[in-house]
Amino acid sequence: MDSELTRREVIAAGAAGLLGAAAMGVGRARGAGGAAPLEQETARRQGVEGAGDTARTLRKAVLLGMVAEGDTVLEKFRLLKECGFDGVEMDSPSPQTDWDEVAAARDATGIVVHGVVHSQHWRLHLNSEDASVREQGVGALRTALHDARRVGASSVLLVPAVVNAAQTYARAWELSIASIREALPAAREAGVTIAIENVWNGFLLSPLEAARYIDAFDDPHVRFYFDVGNIINFGWPAHWVEALGTRIAKVHVKDFSRKKRDDEGLWKGFSAEIGEGDADWPKVMRALDATGYATDPAGRWATAEVSGGGRERLMEISRRMDMVLSA
Repeated sequence: MDSELTRREVIAAGAAGLLGAAAMGVGRARGAGGAAPLEQETARRQGVEGAGDTARTLRKAVLLGMVAEGDTVLEKFRLLKECGFDGVEMDSPSPQTDWDEVAAARDATGIVVHGVVHSQHWRLHLNSEDASVREQGVGALRTALHDARRVGASSVLLVPAVVNAAQTYARAWELSIASIREALPAAREAGVTIAIENVWNGFLLSPLEAARYIDAFDDPHVRFYFDVGNIINFGWPAHWVEALGTRIAKVHVKDFSRKKRDDEGLWKGFSAEIGEGDADWPKVMRALDATGYATDPAGRWATAEVSGGGRERLMEISRRMDMVLSA
């Protein structure tokens, strides 16, 4: 889906039990030091200062492509650290990336390369009727898993299929699962999770279906990459968190405005800043508390996927993430 790729470049079974789970206490997401004004206002309004029994432990990250300042990977990582971020996601396969340079920058700054994004899934569809295309897609996935292992990343984000009128939904389900299973030995060897993301690809259109898809693999190396903003055009993010539960491996943070969508056009919905759309972050965070994701002692990841920029813009993104992750 070309429009999805452009946007990225610039920037069921267990559901019933999860719906009945009690929400855990609300703490504060890890920030950049002292509370920013935006975060302080949220704390005042939501009453989260000192609330709850278990503090949130989320770690903040961005996509490397959002960092418009710095000439080297090291300079970009240093900037991210100064802006209050803990980690980053990067594309693979990526012939222009020097992964040794990335590892050196990681070691020098403490910025964790926590995830890799499969860079070819919009071109090499794993549900293609052309076996050679599927084979290339699986090969690219294996490369991404290998690169993830090289830098200590724990996941590879994957769009599993792209559905259109030319292929039945059931066939897309069948072929994509078979393709991903071919890459599972590489995932197990690397100790890296294949994280299936919800995007506008006409596939996995409900949270119960998404949960069923993950369960079909019966393997801990296939989990879900939940993108908050991508759901809002079709549903309610908190419902997805409740249904997916512990299947969630990672979370993308962005917002979407239904009003902007209706008034200005479909893709304008993504122009809403984090915290100014229709995500309903307090409900999302309570759901993430209930699953244990937001309070995991290991510190799980919340990665912004929005338009980036230089220092000032990155600081603004960091402040907005503090606000919504504390909601």
